[in-house]
Amino acid sequence: MQDEELLMRQLPHSVEAEQAVLGSMLIDSRCVPQVIEHLRPEDFYLRQNRDIYETIYSMFSFSATIDPVTVLEQMRQNGVYDENNSRNYILQLMDTTPTAANVGEYVEIVQDKALLRRVAETADEVNGLVQSGTGTGHDVLEAAEQKVYALRQGRAARGLTPISSVILNVYDRLNELAASDSAIPGLSTGLGDLDRAISGLNKSDLILLAARPGMGKTSMALNLLLHAGKFSGKSVVFFSLEMSREQLAMRLISGESFVDNKKLVTGKLDEEDWTRVAAAAAALNQTKILIDDDPSLSVADMNAKCRRVENLGLVVIDYLQLMQSAGGRSYAGENRQQVVSDISRALKIMAKELNVPVLCLSQLSRGPEGRTDKRPMLSDLRESGAIEQDADIVLFLYREGYYNKESENPNLAECIVAKNRHGETRTVELQWLPEYTTFAGIERTHEEY
Repeated sequence: MQDEELLMRQLPHSVEAEQAVLGSMLIDSRCVPQVIEHLRPEDFYLRQNRDIYETIYSMFSFSATIDPVTVLEQMRQNGVYDENNSRNYILQLMDTTPTAANVGEYVEIVQDKALLRRVAETADEVNGLVQSGTGTGHDVLEAAEQKVYALRQGRAARGLTPISSVILNVYDRLNELAASDSAIPGLSTGLGDLDRAISGLNKSDLILLAARPGMGKTSMALNLLLHAGKFSGKSVVFFSLEMSREQLAMRLISGESFVDNKKLVTGKLDEEDWTRVAAAAAALNQTKILIDDDPSLSVADMNAKCRRVENLGLVVIDYLQLMQSAGGRSYAGENRQQVVSDISRALKIMAKELNVPVLCLSQLSRGPEGRTDKRPMLSDLRESGAIEQDADIVLFLYREGYYNKESENPNLAECIVAKNRHGETRTVELQWLPEYTTFAGIERTHEEY
């Protein structure tokens, strides 16, 4: 009896809403863009309805005229036309649709039923993982969180995607860029020359910022974090595996207030300094900067925490070599190169899944110290392995004044774009402001901010 109930149980769907959506598009083609924006073919439960919607979807992709006659003809060409039923069913859809004016409400019902089906499928998949007994509780929980997050983001696994659907997404992105006032497609770094070199910080990119100790990696990362936090309107997350939250906050206040960092560390502030610090603290309080200083985080931990952040715009990690292996795996003889390779791959997957730029800091080997020209190269990446392969952009920081105290301009810094999937490689000159532990564009000083 129980088996019969399971067989009879249907996944959630609304035949009436699906038919009303299709009928609305056939009655009034002006409804088509609105529906296409919110529904995909797999959102339709009944195969007959899905075939009709796929036909309209592909016709819209190629700007074809959409009406009952053209849709039936396209169905014939696609091989989904039923001589006995298709014509009558199309007419029935138009007859039973109350009004095309309510298409928005019909779409919401179809969306809701599709989401319920995906939740049910996800629950079955998670239950299957539990029953199989092949993974640990942590592995199953991580898999479950990934699946639920994908559902929440509207990016449930849908298998192979037709190029027509991808092209629609590309057109949407191009229209969005064309309508934007910004000269760059990604989040601004606050450093104009660097923005122009790498097109800003782009969604799903893994950006590696590497340098020898003392060059200002953390300062640069905080620069980018602070600018994104202040001007993007999004939440930005900083995972610090080295410095405490209080130390990071002190650095942010110094960079924002332009009060000497040494004064902040010692507390020797005059009245003007206190005024600046108060103004900086007020400005920082308005941002959505989130800090986590847990030193034992893995990529899976970071990914899980970021999924719960609303309107996430940027993730910064300081730094790669301090992270635990992505899956908690250990290797014989502590094969650090394999561990770091796993971590870098997991970071790239995280950037794609969260659809935000992930900026990860990295140490360099001692290679540059032994060369006359101490500017870093890709081969200097410590335990490099797959790091340079996984990263979309690799940035190196270099300051001649660090090695040569008698340098003509000891505070001249170079940001070397060593790898760039969005354009050419080049060197961007920056100004290092040591008293505020921050970087500025070469043409600007702190008085101009």
